[in-house]
Amino acid sequence: MAFFKYAPLVGSAWFIRGFVAFALLAGTAHAADKFDLTPEQQGRPRTGKDAEAVNAIAPNFKFAKAGVLTIGIAPFAPPISTYATDAKTVVGFDPDFALLVADALGLKLELQPIAWADWPLGLSSGKYDAVISNVGVTEQRKEKFDFSTYRLGLHGFYVKADSAIKSIKEPKDIAGLKLTTGAGTNQERILLEWNRQNVAAGLKPATLQYYDDDVTRTLAVVTKRVDANFNPNAPQAYEAAKNGQIRLVGTVNAGWPLKSDVAIATRKGSGLAAALTTAANNLIRNGTYAKALGRWSLAEEALPRSETNPPGLPKFAP
Repeated sequence: MAFFKYAPLVGSAWFIRGFVAFALLAGTAHAADKFDLTPEQQGRPRTGKDAEAVNAIAPNFKFAKAGVLTIGIAPFAPPISTYATDAKTVVGFDPDFALLVADALGLKLELQPIAWADWPLGLSSGKYDAVISNVGVTEQRKEKFDFSTYRLGLHGFYVKADSAIKSIKEPKDIAGLKLTTGAGTNQERILLEWNRQNVAAGLKPATLQYYDDDVTRTLAVVTKRVDANFNPNAPQAYEAAKNGQIRLVGTVNAGWPLKSDVAIATRKGSGLAAALTTAANNLIRNGTYAKALGRWSLAEEALPRSETNPPGLPKFAP
């Protein structure tokens, strides 16, 4: 029995592109109201200097620039990180969190926009002190870098706002549904394993359909080509808050059945990780962390506490 089928967008690509363009334009006003994408970022939460975090910095740690916390960041998508309306200022949750950490360490913040694939080399070479850019903890990465976790790595099931589906949280909940996800991704791996378990239990497998980007996946949900979109939670949370056409019905850790948290990356043994973890935990305790998450509709991804080098995704045999 086939677990999934490939369902490309055929015959109506011109219509879909036009519909997508209209939908994006229609959502612009909502986005401006709900999210601050201006370069000024006047509503950013701030915090004071955290003596405990400062004291946790190793005495021999050398910052890339004196008095500055230099952070590598890839502005890839809202609400995590993107460019503001001036097309040069980086805004989003990750920049907000970077600013809070810099505040806590009593330093100025300098963000260095980078291509995401370049972060390991730039960090290793000392171009920046840390990377805050949606980096997940893995055992392989821990061989070269230290990590201070700051957000749950979640995939979310999103359905049309008026869908009858109330909850998707375990394998049996997807039985017989039509779902869209990314081909060759970790979320596809999860769905295929859930399908395997459902078939073994005598339940119908879900049918998986594949689309090229987040916009067409959302459109597939809104037009009822699929029942739900299962992909990284953050971009979908942003879309749901922006236009109200989709809603969350369940989350699954990206590392399922293990966990894969998102973390600040620093050079292995450099002496900065403990300070960043301390700063993150104090931000969690004083509520500033929650304010920053809420500002970008990411409350679902809140960590109860930050950890230094927790277990990450294991090395999988090729």
